[in-house]
Formats: sequence, structure tokens, C-alpha cells
Amino acid sequence: MQKGFNLRQILNRLVVASEKIEKMTKFAFDEHLGYITSCPTNLGTGIRASVHIKLSIAEKYQLEIRGKNGEHSEKSDVFDISNARRLGRSEVQLVQDMYNGVRALITAEKSLFAQKRRTRL
Repeated sequence: MQKGFNLRQILNRLVVASEKIEKMTKFAFDEHLGYITSCPTNLGTGIRASVHIKLSIAEKYQLEIRGKNGEHSEKSDVFDISNARRLGRSEVQLVQDMYNGVRALITAEKSLFAQKRRTRL
């Protein structure tokens, strides 16, 4: 895991690591489904980009909300946000889905916080 929000740097690190691993061993690949992983929800590119964020909204941007310790973990005030779509889109498109949604969530959270502050005054 890498702290910060430099998605380009994180995705580049993933690509380099994947290329190094594939030189030593081949990944299971299907022409129709893409790379095969152990979880059917990751068929296709196999990318589940995620960030941990404090928030209140998400469905409009095709995002899944999980507890900060991943799938099936208890939810708190910090959530694991990831792209819900995984098939039929490129890795860049899937990371962009996550990025657009998280940016919108941050903007909405700031707006809600500012509204709450104004009503208290």
C-alpha cells in the first residue's frame, strides 16, 4: 500500500511489478475474460483500485464502499472506496472511475461540511 494520492505513480509501480512477475511466470489469461484471478469480480483487467477516505456518498459514481480493512470488514468513519466495474474497460478507465468518484466524494464532503458550519452560525 502507498500513502498519498498520486495514482499515476501507483499505477506505474503496479505495471512494472506485473511485468517483472510475468517474466518469471505466466498469468492465467483468457482472450474473452482477460486475466483470470481467484475472485470472479476481478475478471477482466483484474484491477480493483481503491483508496481509504472519510465520507458519506458513492453509488452515483459506480463505487463500492467497504470498511478500511477490506471486503467484509466492519465500517467505521473511514472507508475503502474502489471501482465497482471491472469488466469491459481498460485499467486506465477503471482507475479513472475510482479517481473521478473519489474527487466527487471529497468535493461533496467539503460542501456538506461547509453547509453544516453555516447553519451553526
